[in-house]
Amino acid sequence: MSGKKNSPHRKSTNKSAGKPLKKSANKSMTESVIKSGPTSIGQLMQKPSAHDEQHLTHRAGWLRAAVLGANDGIISVASLVVGVAAATLDKSNILVAGVAGLCAGALSMATGEYVSVSSQADIEKADLDKERKELERIPDIELNELAAIYEWRGLPKKLARQVAIALTKHNALDAHARDELGITDFSSAQPLQASVTSAISFSVGAIIPLLMVIIMPENYVSLSVILSSILALALLGALGAKLGGADNHLTRRAVGRVVLWGVLAMAVTLLVGKLFGAVI
Repeated sequence: MSGKKNSPHRKSTNKSAGKPLKKSANKSMTESVIKSGPTSIGQLMQKPSAHDEQHLTHRAGWLRAAVLGANDGIISVASLVVGVAAATLDKSNILVAGVAGLCAGALSMATGEYVSVSSQADIEKADLDKERKELERIPDIELNELAAIYEWRGLPKKLARQVAIALTKHNALDAHARDELGITDFSSAQPLQASVTSAISFSVGAIIPLLMVIIMPENYVSLSVILSSILALALLGALGAKLGGADNHLTRRAVGRVVLWGVLAMAVTLLVGKLFGAVI
């Protein structure tokens, strides 16, 4: 397999990187990783250090599914309710349509997430199996490939090979999975987590427009659903951005795009309901 990568990486600025590791006054990061004995990069990231830096990458999997599910729940059910309310003021019909949308949407999200993320997991497993066989069949070529990756990233040739040898002795498959295939504990597919998270978050999001149908008078259902959904979308965008570690500027952008597409979806279904004048 080729060690060529398509994305740039920042080169090392350590002028002493070219010196042999055994002569270095300070132990290199590679040596400390090997001697500390973590079995995966996830365990390495969890180890305490003098520099207490909180990374949020571990949230990516469930946060993506949660934001997607809640966003879809709010927009789908609110749009459905607004469309039906534009055609009829019968609250029982509107509520039935909304509840049906919640049930169908939650199950659809759960199924879709599980199937799609399982496909990703199958691809990762196939790549890891292929890599494992190649490490058994052509270990020298795989070692050269790993060294070439580190050299491309900025390490001097001699040091790149030393690092490749050390990491291969420590855990060859883990090194190739992380640095060649880009598979880590944080990025690996988790179908069940994505499925459950998206279904629950969809249901939570869908409850908001349904509550407006229940508590508001018939003449104010559409307006209350639209306003409450816009507020919920804004809060969802802000919450998702903050949980992802975004600053204020990125948070405002997240809120803007979530609200924009939500309003557009509700406007289209409202127009459809007005045009057809029937339950859709």
